[in-house]
Amino acid sequence: MKGVGMAGWHPLRFVPTYHERVWGGDRLAGLFGRRLPPGRRVGESWEVCDRPEAASRVAEGPLAGWTLGELMARDAVGLWGPCEKAGMRFPWLCKILDARDDLSLQVHPPAHLAGELGGEPKTEMWYVAEADPGAAVYVGVKPGTTAEEFERRCHDGTVAGLFHRLPVREGDVLFLPSGRVHALGRGLVVFEVQQNSDTTYRVFDWNRVGLDGKPRALHLGQAMRSIDFTDTEPALVSRETREDLGWRVRGLVRHELFCMDHWSGAGERQVGGGRGAWLLAVVKGRMAVGGGGVTVEAGPGDFVVVPAGLGGATLDAGAGAEWLQAVRGVEGG
Repeated sequence: MKGVGMAGWHPLRFVPTYHERVWGGDRLAGLFGRRLPPGRRVGESWEVCDRPEAASRVAEGPLAGWTLGELMARDAVGLWGPCEKAGMRFPWLCKILDARDDLSLQVHPPAHLAGELGGEPKTEMWYVAEADPGAAVYVGVKPGTTAEEFERRCHDGTVAGLFHRLPVREGDVLFLPSGRVHALGRGLVVFEVQQNSDTTYRVFDWNRVGLDGKPRALHLGQAMRSIDFTDTEPALVSRETREDLGWRVRGLVRHELFCMDHWSGAGERQVGGGRGAWLLAVVKGRMAVGGGGVTVEAGPGDFVVVPAGLGGATLDAGAGAEWLQAVRGVEGG
């Protein structure tokens, strides 16, 4: 492949795109120094995205201005690694969510049903970057919940009582496989790494109106077919850590979509290489990621992709640095 290869791969940081949501706020400005659109309730900052409605553009280096989709079209193997099909999109979508208010109670369709329902499967994980006192998430159904009771209580507005409400604090992690009902609660800022999908089926939205002043659409028919009613024991990911040559590592997710860990420490280490792209998301502190003649400076809230074709990069973490690190999934992703 000549197009990207002529410029050469290097670590990639992208220009975020901001999306107004009825439940959004303005905390990303203070937390991460973002210049948000004035007068808008920014609920989502899309950091790494290969979708027609919001294509991420490279922020710096010889590849500055290229969209993630253009890079995939020109050299998907060089960016992602071995590909399962021609013309595929970059498989991960990375966001930061600012929930000033509760999100809708919702579910995402599982892979075996998504096409039939007219949507895309979506499995995701949340890392809590900031949490107000008393903040919580809604996730999974309580034992004994039947589909009939769930649907009835969607109609009468009491369905939230069938969800587990889990208190959360900074550093908590929740894995959300497709089919698991959930909602982010108010007072939370989370990093979200997910399957490249934008399909959400709402079951209840707190009787509020959307940004257009009209009630937001619900999708009860598709949701009822998607919900896993056996998912009655959701739990936060363990905070247990291990030491790895002076670094602290906390295992977060092992899944066919991605494997993710939380790393902390200071100094240099090699990242990237292997059989696919790597993702680094800075939680605290600062780091520099260098390779291919380009060094990307990254601080809290920044996401950096290390392309497969780069063959590796050097991460230089400053004092107090913490970051999420994801690689391709355990079964090929």
